[in-house]
Amino acid sequence: MKKLNYFILVCGITSILSCNSEKTNENTTSGEPEATESGAGQSAVQDNESAKNIVQVASGSKDHTTLVTAVKAAELVDVLSNAGPFTVFAPTNEAFNKLPEGTVEGLLKPDGKDALKDILEYHVVVGVLQADALQDGQILGMVNGGNVTVSKKGDKILLNGTATIIASIPTSNGIIHVVDAVLLPK
Repeated sequence: MKKLNYFILVCGITSILSCNSEKTNENTTSGEPEATESGAGQSAVQDNESAKNIVQVASGSKDHTTLVTAVKAAELVDVLSNAGPFTVFAPTNEAFNKLPEGTVEGLLKPDGKDALKDILEYHVVVGVLQADALQDGQILGMVNGGNVTVSKKGDKILLNGTATIIASIPTSNGIIHVVDAVLLPK
């Protein structure tokens, strides 16, 4: 009888210890992405398995280095890395080069941050808008509170009559429509 009680006691302690060990392992290997910096936002999450978000896709494009620099300067990286969904009309480097000389440089300075943020938010819609769903005359409500008008000329889709959608790229948190001009709020 004494041996049976001792056996039961040993089995009980072993079970308790193994459960605690499994809980510890669950917390450290849950498969969830971890932030690498304390207090950092969504952009600091390391995840090499999921589809890339808007910021990650743009950061990997040689044609959007100016846009990525601007998004960083306006401190919008975490916002555009969140779940969204977002539609981003992403001007190419060439589109930024069409602006008057010194414009981009001025916007990237600390005192240009508010104007830069306003311009960048004028390129974002909350929700996913597929290019084939955009209608001639449609008004889009942009994140900055302004409106953009869609027009169609043949098979081209234009925004405010100036920016043409030249490509569309789906992302994990929305869609990027590459445009050939920078949209400027009124």
